[in-house]
Amino acid sequence: MKNQKGFSLVELLVVVIIIAIIAAIAIPNLLASRRAANEASAISSLRTIHSAEATYQATQGGNVNYGDLAALAAATSPDPNGLIDSALAAGAKSGYSFAVTVPAAQVYCATAAPTTPGTTGNRYFAVSQPGVIYAGAAAITCSNAGLLSGGSSNPIQ
Repeated sequence: MKNQKGFSLVELLVVVIIIAIIAAIAIPNLLASRRAANEASAISSLRTIHSAEATYQATQGGNVNYGDLAALAAATSPDPNGLIDSALAAGAKSGYSFAVTVPAAQVYCATAAPTTPGTTGNRYFAVSQPGVIYAGAAAITCSNAGLLSGGSSNPIQ
């Protein structure tokens, strides 16, 4: 019995402790990277919405009207598949919820809010017809005149 080969219990415990320490360091960095990726995706999606709104206004809105998410997804000109993808048209993509409001003619506001604040993203985003994307620490709202406010928002472009 003295010639048995293998690891002792102490050696196995040391390896498990080392793996736990590495995981404790790596997991928060992984979550922060995921939040940053979700925020970058939200900004990109707002750029897509802004471009789709400009196209919609020029092709189907009579150079006056903008469309909501459903209208942008249903628009078949110039792309027969719609101006935005189905995930964005559903209002949720990459940990963010999207909404487009059209409070008056020649005005639209698109907002992006994290589905689980602090987990899927830390910042809120919005864009309106001038095309400047704003970021804030709290929800950004849209007035009837298409002005963005709230959330201590600052332009990111």
